[in-house]
Amino acid sequence: MKKALSLSVLLLIIPLTVFAQSLSGLDFISPIHDGVMAIKKGEKWAFINQEGELLVDFRNDVVVSTINGNKYPVFNSDRCLISSEKEGISYFGYIDKKGNAILKPQFLNATEFKNGKATVIKLYKNVLGKNDVLDKQMIEYDYMEVAIDINGEIVYYFNKKPTHVTLEKNFLGKPPRIKSKFISDNLIATQNMDNTWTIKKYKQ
Repeated sequence: MKKALSLSVLLLIIPLTVFAQSLSGLDFISPIHDGVMAIKKGEKWAFINQEGELLVDFRNDVVVSTINGNKYPVFNSDRCLISSEKEGISYFGYIDKKGNAILKPQFLNATEFKNGKATVIKLYKNVLGKNDVLDKQMIEYDYMEVAIDINGEIVYYFNKKPTHVTLEKNFLGKPPRIKSKFISDNLIATQNMDNTWTIKKYKQ
């Protein structure tokens, strides 16, 4: 009886001990955004809910934002921005609150979601033909600035024409700048070449 009681007490203590250890030594705890908090340990970030449960384990691919002078990643519309680098070029995508990559890194730049929409720079690959001498496909790349929903579906094209891009780190040292943003549910602001802004209605 005493052994059974000791085992029960041990089983109760172990989860609490593991929980306390897993959330100790934190360097930063963010305010609540979208029902979750970002926590930092070293150079990695994780997310917990309001009960202190670990939703997304520590990782180093989330993108931080500057909010009231502090830098930390946030969820909005159940999505958090992530990035990864391939051959010197950064690509952006989104995870959900389970840490799953709902949209794998594929955009040349991207914003956080707001009210179910985000602005991204979507890359397009165009096969021009084949170089028989080198036995290689001839490929060029373009991009367009578009708005997407939380599933990655395009809901609006900010540009009528694609922009050509050389997909090499020597030519694309940093992500192309996003020039459009939603300023309300019904209005879009786009920055012009002379740095002025144009406001127009959003029509889905």
